Amino acid sequence: MRFYNSVGPNPRVVTLFMAEKGIAIPAVMVDLRGAENRRAPYNVAINPAGQTPALEQDDGAILTEILPICEYLDELHPAPPLIGTTPEERATTRMWARRVDLKICEPLTSGFRYSEGLALFEPRMRCLPEAAAGLKAVAQDGMRWVDAQIAGRTWLTGERFTLADIHLFAFLDFGRSVGQPIDPACTNLIAWFDRVAARPACQPTA
Repeated sequence: MRFYNSVGPNPRVVTLFMAEKGIAIPAVMVDLRGAENRRAPYNVAINPAGQTPALEQDDGAILTEILPICEYLDELHPAPPLIGTTPEERATTRMWARRVDLKICEPLTSGFRYSEGLALFEPRMRCLPEAAAGLKAVAQDGMRWVDAQIAGRTWLTGERFTLADIHLFAFLDFGRSVGQPIDPACTNLIAWFDRVAARPACQPTA
């Protein structure tokens, strides 16, 4: 296998997932800032959407999109379980991953692309600068919603640390670095974030 990595929250979801699993896959760093992902051979042979990450399997087949990649790796390496061991657990993890993606991750990322990241992204995709402030506000609304939902819980689904936690953490950590921090009033979400940040998989490597 080969993992096509880059900067940004999307590939970080997969790298954190692999770290939690203890999986090591040879990586190829794609120069996202230099637009390597938007030109051949990457956007021809690896991912026609021009996005990272991507996972090349031993037979040459390519998987893209972070959540399917993580689900595939979870099936190959079921321990420790990060999606679930029963149909109900797996469905609950997927529900939370979808919730945080729609309510926080997508508007947060687009808000950045259309404002602070505009110079980088405008030549590569349709950008709507006039929507940036609204999208950032939507992401903040989502954070407040999640903050209320997780009161009294250790993790998003309860006492199980899952892919949904990894997904949200990677994007909230990115948000902190681009001017979209968690509202200090979201004390439940901040405590949750700190618990994820303290996990061994989130510690910097030498």
